[in-house]
Amino acid sequence: MSGSSRVGEGWSTGQRLRAKVAVVIGGGQSPGEGTGNGRAAAMRFAREGARVLVCDRSPEAAQATSALIVEEGFEAVACKADVTVEEDLAAAMELALRLWGRLDILHNNVGISLAGGDADLLDITEESFDFVSRVNLRGTVFACKHAVPIMRKQGAGAIINVASAAGPGLYPYVAYKASKAGVIAFTEQLALQNAGYGIRANAILPGLIGTPMAVEARVSKFGKSRETVEAERAAKVPLKRQGTAWDVANAALYLASEEAGFVTGVSLLVDGGRILNRL
Repeated sequence: MSGSSRVGEGWSTGQRLRAKVAVVIGGGQSPGEGTGNGRAAAMRFAREGARVLVCDRSPEAAQATSALIVEEGFEAVACKADVTVEEDLAAAMELALRLWGRLDILHNNVGISLAGGDADLLDITEESFDFVSRVNLRGTVFACKHAVPIMRKQGAGAIINVASAAGPGLYPYVAYKASKAGVIAFTEQLALQNAGYGIRANAILPGLIGTPMAVEARVSKFGKSRETVEAERAAKVPLKRQGTAWDVANAALYLASEEAGFVTGVSLLVDGGRILNRL
């Protein structure tokens, strides 16, 4: 199945997560062309030997990702979980434990901006700010709340929180930037407070990634063609292209694997160098 010609789609011949159990929150994806970050991470983990619980607020999206993994001969189960509902997050961790007896990796891939009504400071509403923050920051915090006790009992675990280069860099809309900066700060706290239990926690800071959610939201909001939106985004990146979900998934794989066994509390930029243009 694997081959170097498909490495851009997350293929490899390794087994870096052999026998590990991974819960991917936000493992489905929005409608549109291409692959989303959560789906790519779930598939990447599975291809490296992990058993994956694919969680998403849309059961159909979770099932679609799970089906892709199973079709490739790997192991995955779909799970409906809305990150704004704490009981859903607790149930997801319990399900992983019931299915496979442990929880080695938690990958929090939750994030919303324009689709949640995000806006400039002078235009943002209370409802939109609260909703974006509840998804992006509170969802991540409460997923960790229910994963950490399992990992502490095991004496090991890896948590990867998908923040954003918008946290330390330029971003025009207030709720996304503030909430993703919060994810970065929370991840540092999480790493420090749980290192003694053998748990590592790190954040990924994607830049301009060509996911269905990111591109389609801008096509809809600004009334531009997909090609125009993609070209404008690529022009802002020193490497002269948008990133792909596989770029983000490869970073997640590294942080989840034993190769990053002495790495905790970091914020790993995956942005093609765009943050260097933030001034």
